Amino acid sequence: MTDEIRRASSNDAAPCAAIVNDWIDAKNWLPRQHSRQAIEEMIRAGIPVREFWVAGDPIQGYLSFSTEVSQIMGLYTARPGNGIGKALMNQVKEGRDWLQLLSHAANTKAHAFYRREGFVEVGRNESGVDGIPEIRMEWYLDG
Repeated sequence: MTDEIRRASSNDAAPCAAIVNDWIDAKNWLPRQHSRQAIEEMIRAGIPVREFWVAGDPIQGYLSFSTEVSQIMGLYTARPGNGIGKALMNQVKEGRDWLQLLSHAANTKAHAFYRREGFVEVGRNESGVDGIPEIRMEWYLDG
């Protein structure tokens, strides 16, 4: 399951969107701002313009990365705690010395994962990009 990490294709948008949509539906602190279909369309549009990795067959998780700003734009797994997130994170860290990400402030389980991966909190935005408070975290190779 975690041994297969590959670059995504547009055919991977639907299973990646299903993971995100299930995650949104499970969070009582996160209001749905986009339809399930709109999320799939956003992912499909992001795949060709980002470094986009998927793990598993069938897909169990993905990581979307903007090389322009060295930012993880999304990291989602179907079942957190099974090593897929770490495998995807290792993939994107390879050959890099700095990464950044934004995470909803209420997503404390994700923050614990990111801290284990060497990320540190460097800022907060109480209004967030989507109106939900978020934190900014960074990782340095020699951090």
